[in-house]
Amino acid sequence: MRRRTPPPPSPLPQRHGVDPVRVRLPAEGAWDTVRAYLVERMSGAAAGVVAGMFDAGLIVGADGRAVPPEAAYAPGTYVWFHRELPAEVPVPFPLEVVYRDAHIVVADKPHFLATTPRGSHVTETALARLRRELGIPTLGAAHRLDRLTAGLVLFTVRPEERGAYQTLFSDRRVRKEYEAVAPYDPSLALPRTVRSRIVKERGVLAAREVEGEPNAVSRVELIEHRTDRAGDRAAALGRYRLLPATGQTHQLRVHLNTLGVPILGDPLYPVVTGPVPDGDFRRPLQLLARELEFTDPVTGAAHRFRSGRTLAAWSAYGEWAGQ
Repeated sequence: MRRRTPPPPSPLPQRHGVDPVRVRLPAEGAWDTVRAYLVERMSGAAAGVVAGMFDAGLIVGADGRAVPPEAAYAPGTYVWFHRELPAEVPVPFPLEVVYRDAHIVVADKPHFLATTPRGSHVTETALARLRRELGIPTLGAAHRLDRLTAGLVLFTVRPEERGAYQTLFSDRRVRKEYEAVAPYDPSLALPRTVRSRIVKERGVLAAREVEGEPNAVSRVELIEHRTDRAGDRAAALGRYRLLPATGQTHQLRVHLNTLGVPILGDPLYPVVTGPVPDGDFRRPLQLLARELEFTDPVTGAAHRFRSGRTLAAWSAYGEWAGQ
């Protein structure tokens, strides 16, 4: 089996904690110049953007030198550039570092902060923030949390070790415990284990359950329940412990909705009302990644981390509900 040659290191530094874009020129194609290929690849960009980047010397090769606009197309070579960063609404909540050593960083992420750059969320992400604040440009995410979910996220310091930590999650060797606030239904028998098959289609906001072999398994436990008030309305609330054995997209949100107790503040389940607009920090999704527990694959240390956050609908329901 032929081993793939790794790409050369980036000749450009990060900007605001964000890596430059790396583009490998395809092995086959009818382009005469690098510029012609990038114009086609970036066809969604405004007219003249690619030409302007070449003219300004912003597209560079592996040697760090600007690629001339007339440079011949060379299959298999790489170019780098920084994309224009979108204007982002700052997420006004702290990102706490729970633990840090030479190999990992464990952060306690607030609601509304994306884990890694994606789409319109680039600099306002946990990864970019931590790179800037900790001064660790090599930091990478070992897994992800939804932007609307708060709680613990594991990051790796050394790129060569990232695979070992990511494998912990893919091999289900991390014990993950979540907490949620949702309606209380006295007729719902708990604890129980929910098993179903969940699919999430690209471009569709909500995941759905379908017939077939289960690929999503969650244990649901009731920690406590009470009746609270928001203005003149009474609400029967439950605080739930959720233990996912698998990691399908929106798994816990889907399973609690299936049980008839959708998580408070969810813009997708049971009815799609989202996505939540940037800058709208009202009524955060009441889902928290409370604990991470695993044996470190590099050091052999036994780790157990716990979030110090509280879910607002449980601690102050009226305030969370906007009453």
